[in-house]
Amino acid sequence: MIIIISRRLRVPPTYVLARDHLQRAVTILQGTDQRSRQLRHIIERTIGLMDEVRPEPPMPSTNVVELNDYRR
Repeated sequence: MIIIISRRLRVPPTYVLARDHLQRAVTILQGTDQRSRQLRHIIERTIGLMDEVRPEPPMPSTNVVELNDYRR
């Protein structure tokens, strides 16, 4: 199963679930101590990196390989 987040980006449901868990963890880590702030920052940065995921190139509709794509 693939979930469409936007019209161009398709991600597996495990990605969406992982992101949801990280967002919940940030909510839980509302402490003001140094360790909580550091963990919150790490999780927020991880979520930001997940949002920067680049979609994979579309799969060709045929099984024909273009040799020019691999020549240097």
